[in-house]
Amino acid sequence: PSFPSLAKETRATLPTPEAAFHLNRAQQTLRLWAMRQDGPIRPLRINGRLAWPVADLRRVLGVAQ
Repeated sequence: PSFPSLAKETRATLPTPEAAFHLNRAQQTLRLWAMRQDGPIRPLRINGRLAWPVADLRRVLGVAQ
């Protein structure tokens, strides 16, 4: 899949598949981070779904806005 560059992302949060793509991790890894609350990023839960803050993704990856 092709997703927009994280530097050009305008949304405040991303769904798990897109966040996993940018972090180069499996989607299940991000779900484990959310469940265990031990990953470098903490997701928001919106209507039972995980939403990964773009600002935190940029911080972890060192991407400027």
